[in-house]
Amino acid sequence: MIQLIRNLNFTLYILFLCFYAYQAVYILVRFFKKMPTFKANKNHKYAVLIAARNEESVIGELLESVNNQDYPSELIDTYVIADNCTDHTAAIAQAYGAKVIIRRNLEKIGKGFALNYAFSKLDDSIGIEYYDGYMVFDADNIIDKNFVKEINTVFDNGYRVVTSYRNSKNYANNWISSGYALWFLRESKYLNGARMLCHTSCAISGTGFLVSSEIIKKDAGWKYQLLTEDIEFTIDKAINKELIGYSEKSVLYDEQPTDFKTSWDQRMRWTKGFYQVMKNYGLKLISTSIKNKSFQCYDMFATVAPATLLTVAMFTLNLTVLLYGLANNEIIISTLALNELMIAIVNMYLSLFAVGLLTLVTEWKNIQAKTYKKIYFLFTFPLFMFTYGPIAIAALFSKVTWKPIKHTYNEKAADIRR
Repeated sequence: MIQLIRNLNFTLYILFLCFYAYQAVYILVRFFKKMPTFKANKNHKYAVLIAARNEESVIGELLESVNNQDYPSELIDTYVIADNCTDHTAAIAQAYGAKVIIRRNLEKIGKGFALNYAFSKLDDSIGIEYYDGYMVFDADNIIDKNFVKEINTVFDNGYRVVTSYRNSKNYANNWISSGYALWFLRESKYLNGARMLCHTSCAISGTGFLVSSEIIKKDAGWKYQLLTEDIEFTIDKAINKELIGYSEKSVLYDEQPTDFKTSWDQRMRWTKGFYQVMKNYGLKLISTSIKNKSFQCYDMFATVAPATLLTVAMFTLNLTVLLYGLANNEIIISTLALNELMIAIVNMYLSLFAVGLLTLVTEWKNIQAKTYKKIYFLFTFPLFMFTYGPIAIAALFSKVTWKPIKHTYNEKAADIRR
């Protein structure tokens, strides 16, 4: 029994290492290779799409940042999808010069449905191919003045989908907002940045991405309607050999939740969405990675599933053995299980701390917070990531629906960068 427990724990550790050792290579790549420099031969015409539901408190700052782009204004049209709004979102959007698409549908709720509706309306009125590409933002975003110019250079060099560098508006608020922010910075720098250098496909993350009109036309709109439509889109493109690019100089500022309930609801949706994606695309990812020797499919499979499931499996195994040992007065067995749990917790904390430290040091100048907060929140970062454990378990057994996230942090891009 004791040897079996040790063997099972060792197997889980080895599986985890096998799945994620390549990400250590990604880190090395970022240190030894420089990001490519692109030049655009053409300024393309773009539409900005913003799906907004009751976002009157923040949408003005995003629209102002779009209007202030260092890019020909005649080549950018902005559309706000007022999705079941009951406030002044539409009026504010019109005041900033945006075109408003009103949508009323309380049955099909979520950004995926709103985007598909907008593409349908645009196709009927002017045709999808009127624009070379479509940029998708959330209403709480703010973009740097060079965002469009920089993402255009990558797009013009052949990437039909391009994602951006995701920074945060409110890193310094508390341990929750900083936890999100540090993870997204790590994702931009050491995942998407490294993928770009390795000529494999990047992953879009919710917002701040550009997609060619060719793809929208081929897909007949936005067909991705799972709870995490962004990762579903990414997985579908990986399977179909579409290379998603990354523009590190296109900086987006995103608002992060600050209270635990909102964070719990949002990450429950993300986790459930990951499960949905794995159910719908998991076997296809594995078969394609083997059949076509597709590293990007393997990378996307590792992104979606194993970390959470292996962690849950390890904790479930040792907690079950611990309870069994206590119930049957098996001191040796319960002690072994407790030791394995403690070792796992310490190792996870140290690993996450190391990831956070690396990201904090290299992205220090990009993090908008006082020095003491940067350091303090580094120590709480692993604790924030630990909270994914109960979320992952709860999402397995819960029915999860899309819920709007209230945004209130309305600061201008110039003020954020001070």
